[in-house]
Amino acid sequence: MRWGCLCRFLWLWACLSYTQAVPIQRVQDDTKTLIKTIIARINDLSHTSVSPRQRVTGLEFIPGFHSDLSFSKMDEILATYQQIVISLPSGNMIQISNDLENLRALLHLLAASKSCHLPWASGLENLANLGGVLEVSLYSTEVVALSRLRGTLKDILQQLDLGPAC
Repeated sequence: MRWGCLCRFLWLWACLSYTQAVPIQRVQDDTKTLIKTIIARINDLSHTSVSPRQRVTGLEFIPGFHSDLSFSKMDEILATYQQIVISLPSGNMIQISNDLENLRALLHLLAASKSCHLPWASGLENLANLGGVLEVSLYSTEVVALSRLRGTLKDILQQLDLGPAC
């Protein structure tokens, strides 16, 4: 009985010793590439933009400009945008939402490589009134959300070069 357990352990150890971890630089490069892809998708969808600092009445729940982004703040903001984007009826929003989910997973890997415990953010709970906002001003909500998301993604791209905190 003991020999069987020992043989299985040695076999498992041999298999695991041949696997290699993905270099963290590759994960960071993939993260940057995905951010650029999402920005390109947004540029294909939106024809106008709004300044990230411009205040639009009724759309304060859409995150705006952030200068110093930590991994946890990035995840929280992206979770909020993911909830907003999936609610927008325009084409390609599901793909952008999926890309945001993948981006959050890559950011979690980067955070883990820096020994940061990063719980999955759930976004904002006050998005319950989003349906009412969409009924009243669908186009404005879409323009503001996509414009601010584009700006946020550019900020995250810059922050990744600086090495964000936990």
